[in-house]
Amino acid sequence: MAEHYDELETRAPEARERAQFESLRKLLVEAMADAPGWAAQLAGTDPASVTDRAALARLPVLRKSALGEMQRAAPPFGALTTRPASDFDLVFQSPGPIYEPGIAGADWWRLARALWAAGLRRDDVMHNAFAYHLTPAGHMLESGARGIGATVLPGGVGNSEAQATAAAETGASFYAGTPDFLKTLIDKAAELGRALKITRALVSGGPLFPAMRQGYAEAGIACLQCYATADLGLIAYETGGPDGPNPGMVCDEGAIVEICRPGTGDPVPDGEVGKVVVTTLNWDYPLIRFATGDLSAVLPGASPCGRTGPRIRGWMGRADQTTKVKGMFVRPEQVAEVVRRHPEVLKARLTVSRVGDADTMTLAIETAAASAGLAAAVAETLRDVCKLRGEVETASPGSLPNDGKVIDDIRKFD
Repeated sequence: MAEHYDELETRAPEARERAQFESLRKLLVEAMADAPGWAAQLAGTDPASVTDRAALARLPVLRKSALGEMQRAAPPFGALTTRPASDFDLVFQSPGPIYEPGIAGADWWRLARALWAAGLRRDDVMHNAFAYHLTPAGHMLESGARGIGATVLPGGVGNSEAQATAAAETGASFYAGTPDFLKTLIDKAAELGRALKITRALVSGGPLFPAMRQGYAEAGIACLQCYATADLGLIAYETGGPDGPNPGMVCDEGAIVEICRPGTGDPVPDGEVGKVVVTTLNWDYPLIRFATGDLSAVLPGASPCGRTGPRIRGWMGRADQTTKVKGMFVRPEQVAEVVRRHPEVLKARLTVSRVGDADTMTLAIETAAASAGLAAAVAETLRDVCKLRGEVETASPGSLPNDGKVIDDIRKFD
């Protein structure tokens, strides 16, 4: 059994970066010429100058909230596609609502790599328990399986008795779906006296808790997970080793993944938790520096599986930490602006709490130049930017928690 999907997964990191950015420059030219939304978003950008990650980081970030606004102004896809809406095979609606295009051909969303890493092969029958209606997950996984050449049982969601029966009678050997529905399928098959032949699984769309994964292993099912979204397709995926999953997730070959400080588009140092920003090399529907709203961190080094792509730690929560204090919204972007105005401040974390019947804010700042004067100046900037008063506390560099939080709301309202 071939371990890797193709030779791209094992190329030298420098060759990967060079090839990805060469493709990105060509994509930028096409996107700015054929997609009015990108022409506006990237106005003033010289595609030839985007030669590396430092140059990429200078491009604007596209937030999901802005995507919705663009789609309402120019339905259905915000003028961000390089072909007319009528040239796509499929259109989906995700919560928001956000609309996504799709093409029914093999592996348009690039899920084949994740499925291959989880053990799907051409002679498998894949039980696909992702939804097929309105949202694209079912089609995304089926498209990936089609890229490998496997047979697909389109189970969809719900009706566990019919699904367990179909999985048993078709001899499904591979499961794709949410982590918890696999247990539902196993339990229903046992209740019906049906023998399942599923030995491998790729899950997404929910947390795969360690105890859950261990339970599947004890049932003879090797279960890996991937990180994908309806907008971007595959972002990263787990790989397996002799003792179970390898650490972290390998980033997809068709995506450039950055981890940025919440409230900004600035990449953070490797290992620091930040928001996931993704650029996809999709010529039909390019998304350039698209902020997913999720948190993760770069995992240094290469995977033991032999794949040489960058790794992230996987999904680590949501980055949107906007909260309301005394009737005013306070956003991570505002905290980032406070830091920007004071070069002595390396990092900041705003804690919102409640004393009696009053909301309070305390901004902890990491600095190597702590002084009463700096704290007072930062407090004044905090008041100017947020229109609210708050205390400022100094902390030594590296002492604030590495959890991606810029705003920590610890108020209890129960």
